[in-house]
Amino acid sequence: MIPRAVIGLAAAAGLALASSGCGLSADSPAQRPQPPRLRPISELQDDASHLPWLKRKLAHPLKRGVMPKLLNKHDVYAADQPNRLSPTVRDDPERIYVPNSQSNTVDVINPHTYKVVDHFRTGANPQHVTPSWDLRTLWVDNNAGNSLTPIDPRTGRRGKPVRVSDPYNMYFTPNGLYAIVVAEALQRLDFRDAITMRMHHALHVPCPAGKMIVIDVKRERVVRSVWLGLGAMPQDVKLSPDGRVFYVADQAANGVWIIDAKKFRKRGLVHTGFGAHGLYASRDSRLLYVSNRREGTISLISFKTRRQVRKWQLPGGGSPDMGGVSSDGKVLWLAGRYDAVVYAINTKTGRLIKRIRVGRGPHGLAVFPQPGRYSLGHNGVFR
Repeated sequence: MIPRAVIGLAAAAGLALASSGCGLSADSPAQRPQPPRLRPISELQDDASHLPWLKRKLAHPLKRGVMPKLLNKHDVYAADQPNRLSPTVRDDPERIYVPNSQSNTVDVINPHTYKVVDHFRTGANPQHVTPSWDLRTLWVDNNAGNSLTPIDPRTGRRGKPVRVSDPYNMYFTPNGLYAIVVAEALQRLDFRDAITMRMHHALHVPCPAGKMIVIDVKRERVVRSVWLGLGAMPQDVKLSPDGRVFYVADQAANGVWIIDAKKFRKRGLVHTGFGAHGLYASRDSRLLYVSNRREGTISLISFKTRRQVRKWQLPGGGSPDMGGVSSDGKVLWLAGRYDAVVYAINTKTGRLIKRIRVGRGPHGLAVFPQPGRYSLGHNGVFR
């Protein structure tokens, strides 16, 4: 199967995407619905009539088609410092958008009251909520529904679903021209216009077990692979602040691989816990939070030493999965994949602040808005 996460290397070089993990998937076909037999795709015209809120003028100087320069060559997360919100999203209400894969719904949480303030049905098997490159749209990736549901984060208004094939996950090229839809069951990465979702190029991605693959997004092709080990189940990828290594969460290895970002070679494995799954950088670029889904813990890896420095246990256990860090950096939000809850965790102490009941199978929740000038996709990777 096509890997579970794709992340832009362009934060360092602007030329490639690394695709994490091939082979055995974290969620077997028996655990999640398979996409139905696909009908021919009816492509959109090159306009944004299905997203009326795009008529609002962009409030930042980024230009589509031009990759923004790094703010700090020593820290790819320099734009993600606490409360450093783009003018584009400054008026957007803070919300947690939770796709419930087994309920075919999205729950919206107010992070200040810890209450669900909106709930709506979406396409079948929503897996992730993905912020668009320009930060003006949130896309619900309806995997088995073969559609994307657009949301205006300013008003919460939903637009007409856009038909695409098998959208398990979605990313954006660093210059904002294309969305990259991860059509996992089809073993494809579909490059689509980032606004209209009109197909540009379908890239077949062979995914042998135990490997991580690297995609050159400029040439739109696979350029190499990295052998992680027989039976590897990589789930998520994050670049170190200095751009020197990638951290790859491997659910089967129960830890995080360190991959040289220049030579694409393994440097070692940091053992974190059973079912290492999601990776999230702290707002001060010092720590990497690792959700260990099968043992209900969160590990903290120091970017400086590349070692685990702390480990938090959720009271009573749990299944921490995908999530994100609050704008001020004080709360780590994680979906409880097998427990129909969302966890709010204090990033200073590791204390569980709140368990919030949501639909069945919560997965790639999006914390929005977050600091950053633009989005590389997934459920919130900002630069």
